[in-house]
Amino acid sequence: MTFPDIAILRMRYLRGPNVWTYRPVIEAWVDLGPLEDHPSHTLPGFVNRLNAWLPGMVEHRCGIGERGGFLQRLNEGTWCGHIMEHVAIELQTLAGMQVGFGKARETSQRGIYKVVIRTRQEEVGKESMVAARDLVMAAINDTPFDLKGTVSRLKSMVDRLCLGPSTACIVDAATDHRIPSIRLTSGNLVQLGYGSLQRRIWTAETDRTSAIAESISSDKDLTKSLLTQCGVPIPSGEVVHSPEQAWEVAQDIGLPVVVKPTDANHGRGVALDLREREDIEAAFLVAQREGTDVMVERFIPGEEHRLLVVGNKVVAASRGETARIVGDGVHTVEQLIELQINSDPRRGEEEDFPLDTIRLKDLPTAVLELQRQGLEAHSVPAKDRVVVVQRTGNMGIDVTDEVHPQVAAVVVLAARVVGLDIAGIDLVAQDISKPLHAQGGAVVEVNAGPGLLMHLKPAIGQPRPVGKDIVAHLFEPQQPTRIPVVGIMGRQHTTELAHLVNWLIHLSGRRTGLASARGLFMDQRLVDPKDARVFEASQRLLINRSLDAAVFENTPLQVLEEGLPYDRCHVGVLTDMPDHTGLQDHDIRTPEQVRNVVRTQIDLVLSEGAAVLNAEDEAVVELASLCDGEVIYYANDMQNACIQAHLENQGRAVFFLQDQVVMARGSHHHVLLKLDFPAIAKHLKDGTLSLHHLLASVAVAWALDLSPDLIRAGLKNYGQPAAIANLDIARKTA
Repeated sequence: MTFPDIAILRMRYLRGPNVWTYRPVIEAWVDLGPLEDHPSHTLPGFVNRLNAWLPGMVEHRCGIGERGGFLQRLNEGTWCGHIMEHVAIELQTLAGMQVGFGKARETSQRGIYKVVIRTRQEEVGKESMVAARDLVMAAINDTPFDLKGTVSRLKSMVDRLCLGPSTACIVDAATDHRIPSIRLTSGNLVQLGYGSLQRRIWTAETDRTSAIAESISSDKDLTKSLLTQCGVPIPSGEVVHSPEQAWEVAQDIGLPVVVKPTDANHGRGVALDLREREDIEAAFLVAQREGTDVMVERFIPGEEHRLLVVGNKVVAASRGETARIVGDGVHTVEQLIELQINSDPRRGEEEDFPLDTIRLKDLPTAVLELQRQGLEAHSVPAKDRVVVVQRTGNMGIDVTDEVHPQVAAVVVLAARVVGLDIAGIDLVAQDISKPLHAQGGAVVEVNAGPGLLMHLKPAIGQPRPVGKDIVAHLFEPQQPTRIPVVGIMGRQHTTELAHLVNWLIHLSGRRTGLASARGLFMDQRLVDPKDARVFEASQRLLINRSLDAAVFENTPLQVLEEGLPYDRCHVGVLTDMPDHTGLQDHDIRTPEQVRNVVRTQIDLVLSEGAAVLNAEDEAVVELASLCDGEVIYYANDMQNACIQAHLENQGRAVFFLQDQVVMARGSHHHVLLKLDFPAIAKHLKDGTLSLHHLLASVAVAWALDLSPDLIRAGLKNYGQPAAIANLDIARKTA
């Protein structure tokens, strides 16, 4: 029997914390059609074909939590939505993107499922979902499927669209330290932290990396001049402007020499150990194509090394190795490179390989190296003849633990002289475990934005967690990286509550941003009158370097359609339990389903934060156990059973007692203010504020450690003309 394709009805990218998980996911609605009546164990040959294509799925633990768990489910019988989930995850893994989370859940319509997969890139996740459907259908119907081509296409997308390995390792290290990150462009510019506490990275450069220092490092002649003045050993050399001058300078310096561009990197255009005029003049022409000017400098015997300096410390070091082939009297040079060098599993075209493949058409300096030995790409070296192919660009051996303290001191000095906070220092030494001066070693280059992959995945030796070193350089221990974030959700009057909370935080001296139904506000200034309860508008608050706090009015629909704009919050407020109105398109139809959506706001509260909950709504109170931090209740009536039980356990609560707002912790009560104050009475009377939301605002301010005097003053002044001018503009504009 041949089955029609599973239909993908729609796909949605949830960029922030959502009903499924804290992380970005793809949510696809799929219609199994006739396959709803055919679980996996009833499809002849299907399981065997699937396992043959994707043997790595043996690692998927699935529901039983053990290796092989998913295969057990396949053999026992599971539905195709669940299978698509696991296949999409495996395809992303094969493409080099580390993911693991997935869900498949039935909807209220028979045969239609929500299939959810974690992804680090929207386009890759969607393409993986489509490819998973196609692979599953090919395995069911026993038709061909181009797995190799599919994985290759996904790998290409990962390389093109995802963060590079250097940036990714820093972001991952930040995540390990609970530091949030926001990708600011489609490239490698990333923000670590929120608001005024943020730092920025761009690959291995930071917002501490001086533009002047970067310009100096790209000018090798200027770099050498500065290093010489500060006592850093460097090879003597001179900028030249013609092949003839290159030969003249080489004679003056003394042979052998190095010819290289003054402003290229990654070893491009660098030719070493040149002794003959024709080699030097040919190397000049190659170097000229790679950079602005060409330099000739004394050749330093020894091995090439790259040391990574972060701050004032050497955190990693790699040694290069010369790429060689051995002739067999049968194969050409080009063939031997493929057989003896490019066959090394450590080499590859993608960014995540520690060593690059060698293609002579892309490496003119390697062609020159061969010509110096009397060979061309099509030459057949004699049996057992050793041929040098490439002397630079093969940094793959970790030697971090071998670096002599004096060598470390020299390279740290070199980075400081240039002015770089993070630098890749190239030096040549015969033995990195001995001082440079004693062996005639020298620093040959100082590089801004150094690649980190050689240290993360060395071909030989121990990987170094350089991303953690860079994060430690950017943030001192215990340094805050998150501005206070308040998220508010509920059914009624959440907009007024959000504006009142924003006002109270503002009075504490913090420049505060607000995203609400009335627009986007930054430091009490309306910057966009459109409804800001959407991901892109809201996240602008977290990106703004001038803001010290942010308040977000959220909705259940926002959770379902985009996810929330922040990863965690200091205060999560739930005023009452919404109903399913407007959520039916997401198949949310019952109170329990609504609860699973709304709980996201409480799930995101930090352990050092607090949930502010309405003690008079039983459904809200039931979510208290989901909060990782403290819970502060509020209610009109002090005699509320939840309030009483909470106070008996030394918890905090805000309530109304005898025309007074009271803040209480355990048995200690503090009267904040009376409601007969004219401004407050007016707001309560005209409906601008409800008593419930007045109490909630006090609880939020208390959770943020605002003093009672400041809270009292803020409430008494809220709504005065100077305070609400922007709100009036917002109402009229909307």
